[in-house]
Amino acid sequence: MRRPSRRARIAIGTAMGAAVVAVPLVAREVSSPALDLRPAARAEDPACARIADRYPDRIAGESRDPVSVAGVASWGNGGVVLRCGLEPPAETPDPCVEVDGVDWVFREDRSAGSGYRILITYGRDPAVQAFVDDRITAIDGVLVDLSDVVRPIERTPDDVCVATADAAAR
Repeated sequence: MRRPSRRARIAIGTAMGAAVVAVPLVAREVSSPALDLRPAARAEDPACARIADRYPDRIAGESRDPVSVAGVASWGNGGVVLRCGLEPPAETPDPCVEVDGVDWVFREDRSAGSGYRILITYGRDPAVQAFVDDRITAIDGVLVDLSDVVRPIERTPDDVCVATADAAAR
């Protein structure tokens, strides 16, 4: 058996080194249990494609990360993650806030102990989910930026955030 030339050995070694570095990065991106980074059931919905064109380069001072998962965008090494294509949530007693015309429901039960605040749009179909790392303190700025991104997804007129007292009167 002929031994590979020195140049071939260097090329093979370089390729193997790149593969060793790349595999953990891809595995972290696709299978992070905290973020559930897999495409949502409706990630290919045309509304998700429309908002993908609006993803900003920066959110909360964090740069956009390269992500290859359909319907998913990330900034700041996963500090802020957006997932488009979820089924809209049903009515819920979870806290809800309106930010620049977009209603966001805070998923307290799913957020507890995860290291992330998990929010989902309310009254938009498909829904958009956001994960915001607890280390990011400017959640209001993040929601302003994300609201600008998801606003093109049409709002259902009857599905809006209301106070618990107002909900009982409806």
